[in-house]
Amino acid sequence: MKRIVLLLACVAFVMSLNAQQAQSKMQLLETEHDFGKFKEEAGRQTYDFVVKNIGTDPLVIQNIVASCGCTTPEWTRSPIPAGGQGKITAIYDPKDRPGPFNKTLSVYSNSQNSVVVLTIKGEVMPREKTIEELFTFPVAGVRFESNHMAFTNIKKTEKKIRVMQIVNTSDKDAKVEFLNLPAHLSLRISPEVLKPGQKGLVEGSYDATKNAGWGNVSDMIRMKVNDVAQENVYYYISANLVEDFSGLSKEDMLNAPVFRISSNTFDLGKIKGSTQNEVEFKFKNEGKRDLVIRHIRSTCGCTAVQQGNQGVGIKPGESSSIKATFSSGGYKGKVTKAIYVYTNDPKNSEIVLMINAEVEQPTATK
Repeated sequence: MKRIVLLLACVAFVMSLNAQQAQSKMQLLETEHDFGKFKEEAGRQTYDFVVKNIGTDPLVIQNIVASCGCTTPEWTRSPIPAGGQGKITAIYDPKDRPGPFNKTLSVYSNSQNSVVVLTIKGEVMPREKTIEELFTFPVAGVRFESNHMAFTNIKKTEKKIRVMQIVNTSDKDAKVEFLNLPAHLSLRISPEVLKPGQKGLVEGSYDATKNAGWGNVSDMIRMKVNDVAQENVYYYISANLVEDFSGLSKEDMLNAPVFRISSNTFDLGKIKGSTQNEVEFKFKNEGKRDLVIRHIRSTCGCTAVQQGNQGVGIKPGESSSIKATFSSGGYKGKVTKAIYVYTNDPKNSEIVLMINAEVEQPTATK
């Protein structure tokens, strides 16, 4: 009996050994490829990884997963017989992807080593951009880098300068001028006259001391080229005018005004369309010096704002309020509107008040 059991065990072991040996096994001559440096305009790069089946059963590549959409795999779809070979093609698309890259392909198969990771790498040299791509704003034969010159944050006590490139793409001289500039803004082209193909600069100067506004402000400037006014074409200037707290000492900060509001959100709940809805935000000066509301603005004409003592100092310990009227008009569903408040509180110089509502419009009758 023992001999029979031993004989069966030996047979099972041999069968198991044969089963293990009778498998497909993937062998790759290499698992990494470096494309080196190449230009973006060279287009898609491909490389073939050679796959060998050194097992005894057919090898089937079941799936390949790329680490990003820029890399596309192709592979031998039919079973690779024992001793045969196939290939895995890695395709890399460099379009709009300048710089170094390192991507992987995870290969799934019926091989003993069921998952194999391939790596491709290289460096894409950015293509030279066209004039149209570099200078995106065309105006009568000249092109600006953009139609928007942003001065970003400007203290109310300072003057800021910005420059932008311009190019004459026409076949004749071009003279660009800016019309009806506000007192706080200066714009000029250097050189004054651009020769065909010549590049120049738009030199902008913003004097915040001459602008009575606060927060995000903008100007739409008209232009003329070679004495011809350009219709419906505007150069957009923006800035964020902020209080200058740079000169405050530590003692000044300790004794500064403090804008304190119980809630900066007012929920009107459900309201009817085409109605006027009153809102009041109450606040208090919890600081040691007078609090001044510099400016208040809403994000749309549907919200009218008033503050009785705007520009007048609110004494320490005193309370006040900001009143607003929201016109629901033709709005429907959930609506949120913002009110921006600018103060001389160095820690709360810009406060955002939110009005929420759910507007119900009457059901149309047939």
